[in-house]
Amino acid sequence: MTQSIFPKNFLWGGATAANQLEGAYNQDGKGLSVQDVTPNGGVPANSADKNPRITDYPTSDNLKLEGIDFYHRYKEDIALFAEMGFKVFRMSIAWSRIFPKGDELEPNEAGLAFYDKVFDELAKYGIEPLVTLSHYETPLYLARTYNGWASRELITFYERYVRTVFMRYKDKVKYWLTFNEINSVLHAPFMSGGIVTPVENLSKQDLYQAVHHELVASALATKLGHEINPEFKIGCMVLAMPTYAMTANPLDQLAVRQFANHNYFFSDVHARGKYPNYIKRYFKENDISIEFAEGDEEILQHTVDFISFSYYMSVAQAHNPEDYNTGRGNIMGGVTNPYLSASEWGWQIDPIGLRLVLNDFYDRYQLPLFIVENGLGAKDVLVDGADGPTVEDDYRIDYLQQHLIQVGEALQDGVDVLGYTTWGPIDLVSASTAELSKRYGFIYVDRHDDGSGSLARYKKKSFYWYKTVIASNGASLYQD
Repeated sequence: MTQSIFPKNFLWGGATAANQLEGAYNQDGKGLSVQDVTPNGGVPANSADKNPRITDYPTSDNLKLEGIDFYHRYKEDIALFAEMGFKVFRMSIAWSRIFPKGDELEPNEAGLAFYDKVFDELAKYGIEPLVTLSHYETPLYLARTYNGWASRELITFYERYVRTVFMRYKDKVKYWLTFNEINSVLHAPFMSGGIVTPVENLSKQDLYQAVHHELVASALATKLGHEINPEFKIGCMVLAMPTYAMTANPLDQLAVRQFANHNYFFSDVHARGKYPNYIKRYFKENDISIEFAEGDEEILQHTVDFISFSYYMSVAQAHNPEDYNTGRGNIMGGVTNPYLSASEWGWQIDPIGLRLVLNDFYDRYQLPLFIVENGLGAKDVLVDGADGPTVEDDYRIDYLQQHLIQVGEALQDGVDVLGYTTWGPIDLVSASTAELSKRYGFIYVDRHDDGSGSLARYKKKSFYWYKTVIASNGASLYQD
């Protein structure tokens, strides 16, 4: 077999979020989260809809309430991950399982005990947990009572939660992420930041003040983690979007820079410990005055050990996007790139963009990088196979193979990459659309958009492909 260009200790695995797979939304003392009242997903369906659908209470059409029942089937699912050879499993802790309302003084022991069992099961197979502390799961009470991260009080509640889980799992978890896709609060303030103010009424002042609260909380978590266990490796997590100009017109190039800066802002603060000058100019020009409490500047100086990110698509920008009659380019905006194909959900597919992101982040920060989400959502069809029901998902294999080859290119460029966790190694409920028909997994789950299904698990063709990739440490990617 061809010698692998991936490091011997490369962390292969998959990534999930509690709100999309656990289910059991009201069991063992768990409180409600923002996800329990967004039955159509947390992101508006199109540019005409500024806000997601939010219900007063959980409703039966919200597939996230049951998820795929990982809460009761975690042993079965982890055994399947182990069969694939996972070295790492990215998961999140549901904040409202630990502090049901979010502002209690004492945690919910049943919630803590559940994650003890999950971590112990992972340890049985030698799988390293990579734990996201806040993955679009702000307790609903904090959203409705405090307006989420728009209130500085959330820093106190988050610190109490983080300290609790750091102390509880300090000998079971090494890798931590403070927030999932923290920059997504600019696009989805309710889902990402628990901010209940309607988008059309949310001022830039209030939005960026909320961002500041999250950045301070993230740095505070990093500080606490390093004090509790110096062996902890703590990272931030951002939504990565390499951005191309539609033409060589300098104004298009400037549009790229301005778009990119709003994403770099978050990782710049995490990695460098201070606000960059370009964002200070933006604040000045938009009458934004960030209120720094005493000690905030010092807290922000507690920087992360690595940069992690999701990568699904690139974005094309133009100074005058109306010049391009292409519609919205991607879920995150921009204009359509004519050189790229797209998924069934309109997400443009760009494997080379992953290499560009890896090089850009590494050149910018000189910190290890971790690709913690990448994958293809598709409408899989279950068919009869030689060993039972399966999915012939060659399209997913091709997508992942092309992206992983570009990771290999980045490694040869000299980029330090810790690992790669595909999004949704098992089918789960989509965050952006709340569908189950948008499937990402190597494992098919028999549940459907109408809520029907047995929840049985079936291995797809890609299951065996990824197993071979991991066993060969990536060498099989380069074989015909």
